[in-house]
This record gives sequence, structure tokens and C-alpha cells, in this order.
Amino acid sequence: MSLQAGLRSIWLCGFLLISISLYATQLLPSLREQVELHQDGEGDASSPGPSVTIFSSPRPFSGVVGDRQLLAVRSWLALSSEVQVVLFAQNASMLSPIRNLGSRVSIETAIDFTFLGTPFFHAMVARARASGSSISVLIDSETLLLPSFISALNYVYTLDHNWLFVAKPRHLSHLKFHLDNLGRQWVWTTGQKITTEKLEEFLVHSWQESNYSGRWLWAWNTGNLPLHAGVLPSFLYGKGYYNEWLMHEALSTELRFVFDGTDAASAFYPENFGSEHSQSPIDSEVEPHNRQWESEANAYLAAAYGSFYSNMSKVSYNMPKLIRCGAQFMISNASMCIPSVHQKPPFLKANRMLGVWKDAFVSLQSKGKGYISCIEKCNSDSSQLDVSTIQKPESKLSVPSPPFSLKKLLETVADDEKTVVLAVAGNNYRDMLMSWVCRLRRISVSNFILCALDDEVYRFSFLQGLPVFKAALSHLDISFDNCHFGTKCFQRVTKVKSRIVLKILRMGYNVLMSDVDVYWFKNPLSYLHAYGPSVLVAQSDEFNETVPINLPRRLNSGFYYVHSDPATILAMEKVVTHASTSAMSEQPSFYDVLCGVGGKNRIGDNKCHEPLTNVTVHFLDRNLFPNGAFQNLWRKKNVTAACMRRGCITLHNNWISGRKKKLQRHIASGLWEYDVVSRLCLQSWQDQKLHRKLKSEVAKKSSRKDENRPSFALITGLNA
Repeated sequence: MSLQAGLRSIWLCGFLLISISLYATQLLPSLREQVELHQDGEGDASSPGPSVTIFSSPRPFSGVVGDRQLLAVRSWLALSSEVQVVLFAQNASMLSPIRNLGSRVSIETAIDFTFLGTPFFHAMVARARASGSSISVLIDSETLLLPSFISALNYVYTLDHNWLFVAKPRHLSHLKFHLDNLGRQWVWTTGQKITTEKLEEFLVHSWQESNYSGRWLWAWNTGNLPLHAGVLPSFLYGKGYYNEWLMHEALSTELRFVFDGTDAASAFYPENFGSEHSQSPIDSEVEPHNRQWESEANAYLAAAYGSFYSNMSKVSYNMPKLIRCGAQFMISNASMCIPSVHQKPPFLKANRMLGVWKDAFVSLQSKGKGYISCIEKCNSDSSQLDVSTIQKPESKLSVPSPPFSLKKLLETVADDEKTVVLAVAGNNYRDMLMSWVCRLRRISVSNFILCALDDEVYRFSFLQGLPVFKAALSHLDISFDNCHFGTKCFQRVTKVKSRIVLKILRMGYNVLMSDVDVYWFKNPLSYLHAYGPSVLVAQSDEFNETVPINLPRRLNSGFYYVHSDPATILAMEKVVTHASTSAMSEQPSFYDVLCGVGGKNRIGDNKCHEPLTNVTVHFLDRNLFPNGAFQNLWRKKNVTAACMRRGCITLHNNWISGRKKKLQRHIASGLWEYDVVSRLCLQSWQDQKLHRKLKSEVAKKSSRKDENRPSFALITGLNA
């Protein structure tokens, strides 16, 4: 009896617990109700939606193009008070007309551009991915957006998955409306107000599909998950192939739920808004008629990276579509236009994506007529992202050569004083070259030019957007790890530098010759210009603080400034002639010719005077321009702080033997400026933990042997 009573008690307790659970469940909102909360097209005004940052790279805001871009930016700001706008610009002054649009518009100069001013697409994506907003949007600078775009983002933001929204804006042949002066109300050209619903109804019957592939719109929910697996190549923005490449890689790697939002985006651009029309968001005064090589470079990268070339036929581009019906949205299988919770997108193999479809369709299945109308709209609407025109790059593409002579490069990069900063490098120092370039960009030095000693660094530098020319010399046989001070390789390389400097001087340009292992804290050009003509200003290699800095053989030819004048050119000719017959490097030739053998032409503790040319050599103050052994600055715990206390303008990473040791010391000091994995300059908006990780990656890669470098390393920038 006691056993039966106990069992009866257990049964009653269990029944009671189940009843309580069922009752509590009824009090909770259903999944359907949760999704329905997000079906209102405009959202609840009392509860703002996700924060959104729109990124774009405009051309200068001038003329008709400026008017188009200004209207586009104002349309973005009118979407929601939660929208921020970030405009990429190489020079903030070029965007001065937008400064009166308010604090929600900011200018970002801290991304990578080519020397012609073309932004890199992978830099734009990296900056957008680093955004603190809930959603990042990347858009063409002339594309207008209507409020329903925010409604679409609010909807997809509720999906419990990482997603990637891609759309191809339509174009209008005639723009018959604009925003009012307050940027809040759309009005006809007659001045009559127009509701958003009427405007979108007008657009549905007026816009046309775009034939230009460069205006795609991208949006994604931010977070640590990348848009695709692997590395995004250094595509030039506005020069083709990158949109198709990114879509292919995102679909094939399946990291995110990728869908076509063309129908729901309400994105368009005015075709006839003035007489000017741009096929590219980039404009340049430098040989604008001959920029085909930029598109060829993108085609090369598209074929060399990822599976866009090799696996194109194996990836289905029949993406799901985001469909809008009034205030409702649905995601439909584009191949059938019939949503089903039992069917997942054909290209998604992982079951984890099935939940996206379930969440998307639960609410619509309860809408009755609304659901049916959306299905009918989907079946009758053929508009979708057209991938049929995607062109596959040719199988045997080679890196194109930019159509720039040395003369044209000098005309392009030289500053108002006709001065250029020259670096000479081979493939063994290309990572350090890029760190040097990134540092110059950070301190706004743009008048630099690079002489490539081999084909590998020439191709690499070109793809990195550098003003590079190839040394017209016979093969130098540059050793990857054994070309440091004192080696035969070092002697051959240094003699190239003085000959290039002389050539540029003869063309009428002043030259600051800087090795790529010289770190620049500040721009030294104004300081060096002050010495005037007929003066060669050079760094001293003397490390002993108790002796003169102009003692024999203490002139460092890795950092010196020369003015283009007859006397200086004659002096450099004497140096080059002397070096050509010497069994040593060019460095002793500089001192023996200009300061005399044994220093017989020395003047005081910091000068020399060459009597035949009347050229003076001035040795730079070591507190301002220290060499690698002076006061053991490279061994300080905080190299930057130690140098800044002394007022350093530059710091030379010399007086150390071997490329590996030099590279490791440069990285350990915290003076490294380049990410060898993404091929981007390190920026302040990046995570500091990432900086340390990247520096560790460089250190590891620098220790590997040259013979282990894979062939694709020619274009990746990795010392792998």
C-alpha cells in the first residue's frame, strides 16, 4: 500500500509540474509573434533599430558629380537617426562641401590608396568590418537609398545567423524628385511633397537594371566572422572583378547566409543628373585615357586568388532573394519562388542554415492574403542579381606593367620644391619596404618613389599601388638572406643607388635617398631643404659620442639629401665614377671623394668641403638623425619614447648584421607598420591585439628560408 501511495504521489507531482510548464509556455510570446514584431516596415519609433554605418569612397564634391554624391549622402542620412556615414578620402579637404551635413558624417583617411588616389577595396572592407555598428554597409557614392532599405535591414537583423546582403542598384533615366532643404521629405521637382509609398511605386515603374558592375551594394551584420574564407586580394576600387569575386567566395565558403537583396534594397542612382556620368568612382589627372592596366591588375588578382577562376562552374549563383511586399518581407528560394520550411537553399550544405529559412517564413505563413501576394510577386518579378554576365579571367594572365616612365612618375609624385624621396629595394626587403611606405603615408609624405632591383619586387610594388620603376640593370643576383653590410651582394646593390640618384638629379629633381630600414618619426624634408644648393646632407655613422661625427668613412649613404644643381651633380658623378672602380660598396666612395682620403677635407667636427666642385658635406646631428648604434636606442624598452625625448626625426636600423636580425629588431621595437597577411598598413582603428598578432606573424615568416617560398608569394607579400 505504501508503495502504491508513493507512486501515486510521484505521478501527481509530475502531472502538476507539466501543467505548470504548459501554462508558463502559454504566457511566453511565440516565435511567430517574435518575428511579427519585426514585420512593421517602419519599426517602432520608441525602440530604435540596429545601428548602421554606411561606408563609401566618393570623388571630390565638385560639379555635377559632387551634386549627385551630395544628394546620395543626404538620402542615407534621411533613412534613420541611427545611421552614420563614413566617407573614405585620401585628403580630407577634398570633401569639405559635406562638412555642413552634421556630426553623423565623418571622413576617414586611414585606409590604403594607390599613389594615383585609387582606394583599395580590401582596405575599405577591412575598415567597414571594424565598425562598432550593428550593421555595416558598403555602397557606391552616387547611389540613393529610400527608407524601406532600413526596414529591410531591420528585418534581416532579426535572423539568428551571420548574413551577407548583396544588391545591384537600378538606375533612373530621369530624376523627377529630390530631398527638401532639411533632408527629411522627398518632393517632386514641382515642389509638391511625395510620400515614400508613392515614390517607391513610381520607381518600380521607372527604374531600369544597371549594366555597370561596379555599383553593387554590400551589407552585413558586424562581428568577428569574416565575409569569406581566405584573404581578400588588393583589388583597386572601381576597376572591376572584386564584386563578382567576393560574391563567389562568400557563396563557395558558406561562412555566412548570402542572399540577393536587389528587390528590397530600394537603391538607385540617377543616370541623367547633369551631363557628366562616371563609369568609375575614381578620377585622376594622371593619364586618365590609359588606365586599362588597373582593370587588368584586378583581373589578374581575381584569377590568382581563391577559387573564382578554378571553381566557378561548381558554385550555384542561384541565391535566395529578399522580397518586399508592402510592409512585409520574405526570403525566397530564387529557383522556385515557393518558400518551404522543409527546403533549404540548394547551395547550402550545412544544416545550420535551415533555421534561417524557418525564421523567415513562420510569420508569412500566418499572413494569409499577404503571404499569397508575396508569392505572386516573387513569381512575377524576374528582377534579381544578374550573374550571367560574370566574365571569367583568362587562364594565363600576367601582372600588367603600368604605363609610366621615370619621367612621368617624377612629374606625378614630386612636391612643390621638385623633391622626391627615393627608396631602392629588392624582393628580400619587400616587407620592410611596405612598413616604410606605411609609415610615410601615416605622416602624410606622398612624394616618394621606388626603384625595384628585381622583377619580383617590381610586380609586388605595382600591385600594392606604389610609384615604382625597374632599375635598367643586368641581373644583380640578390641573395634573400645574405645581402647585408659587408657582403658582395650589399656592394652591388649600393652602387645601384648612387647611379639612380644621379640620374634623377640630372632630370632636375632634388633627392632624399632613404633606405627602407630608416624609421621616420617626422617628415625631415623642411629641415633638409634649409641647407640649400651645393650641400650634401648625410647621416653620420659614428657611434662614439666623444669623437667628431665626420671622421673617416663615417658618412652613411643610406640616408642623405642632395639638391639638383650643377655643383652637386658634378660631385655625384665623381662619387659614382669612384665607386664603379672600387671593390667595396659605394659608402667609402662618398667619403673619400667628398671629404678626401683620411678626411683631409674635413671642416670642424661635422663638415667636409670638396674643393673641385665647391660642394659642402654636412653631417646630421645624431640626436635628430641617430644611427643604429648611437646611444643603444634600439635596445631601449620603449624605443619610441626614448627617441622622442631626444627629438629624433628618423632612426636608422643599421649596425646590425643580417636581414633576419634587422627585421626582428624592427618588429620588437614596436616600429612596424604593415600587416603582411592582409597587405594593409596598420591603422589606429584596428585592434591592438591584432597588431601584436600581426607582428608575431611577420617575425615567424621572416625566419623561413627563401627556397621554401611558394610561387604565389610573388603577389601575397608574405615572406613564407
